[in-house]
Amino acid sequence: QVQLVESGGGLVRAGRSLRLSCAASGRIVSFNVMGWYRQAPGKQRELVATCTVGGTTTYADSVKGRFTISRDNAKNTVSLQMNSLKPEDTAIYYCRGLGWKDNEYWGQGTQVTVSS
Repeated sequence: QVQLVESGGGLVRAGRSLRLSCAASGRIVSFNVMGWYRQAPGKQRELVATCTVGGTTTYADSVKGRFTISRDNAKNTVSLQMNSLKPEDTAIYYCRGLGWKDNEYWGQGTQVTVSS
């Protein structure tokens, strides 16, 4: 069984930074894509950022220039550096891993709350 475990969430004031981390454990799986998604109260889950095994990244327009995704393929980890946080960034952030056979895995989520 594969588990993705997020860490690094918390409560911060607007304009500050947080760094989220996600580590895979259990059965060894090679992920083609790893990424971060978020879900705010009353809203659908949305893509925040993804990174392929080759290092190609994508970002939601709302976080471009503020968030940076990075991954360590050898360690099966992915991180999200979030700068200049805004109250609208408040959400539960989920880590997702997509394997080469389209098998996907999700973490349990970590809460990020940004106060104004």
